[in-house]
Amino acid sequence: MRLTKHAHACLELLDGGERLIIDPGVYTAPMDGMTNVKAVVITHQHDDHCWEEQLERIIALNPDVPIYAPSDVCERLAKAPHPERFNTIAVHHGDLHLAGAFQLEFFGEMHAEIHRSIPLVQNCGVMVNDELYYPGDSFTRPDRPVAVLACPSSAPWLKIGEVIDFVDDVKPGLSFATHNIHLSDQGHQMNNGRIQALTERHGGQFKFLQVGDVLDY
Repeated sequence: MRLTKHAHACLELLDGGERLIIDPGVYTAPMDGMTNVKAVVITHQHDDHCWEEQLERIIALNPDVPIYAPSDVCERLAKAPHPERFNTIAVHHGDLHLAGAFQLEFFGEMHAEIHRSIPLVQNCGVMVNDELYYPGDSFTRPDRPVAVLACPSSAPWLKIGEVIDFVDDVKPGLSFATHNIHLSDQGHQMNNGRIQALTERHGGQFKFLQVGDVLDY
């Protein structure tokens, strides 16, 4: 499997020429030229993960590509100017779907709390091919070992102590930081250092992926 990290929270997976796109949001550079996309996963409705213009670019080259997302994301896309273009499939905790080379299993129901004054939205983390786990905007723990963890490292909804506990519980074989566009160089060093320390404590390995970097696993 080949993973490319795009800006902020967007991941591209490539397996045998087939693509999976996760969370192509507003902070990510235009997703042009994405061919043979077998599925798009949207973990939740916030613009940094779900952006109609990005989805339109993907759909232009991949008509009818399934978009797996929580039901409130499906409702959002149903209100877009051309809702018929979006082939949405609502997902919930425990759901399992196959899309080309990709097995998608979903975990969790809700976004982590930002503040009690801000309404919670739905959020489903995704496990891809029983190897890569990405929790979206949550610290939902999967019910099995994780070979590769895409770990959120900066957000209005997290504090670094929660990240430490999350990595300590998951014990990934390999981890890398995502959801990190808001960090300075010094912020990356500090927060990545925490993720690295907890990953290595359990015998795993940490990789810092810049935008555009590729990880083969």
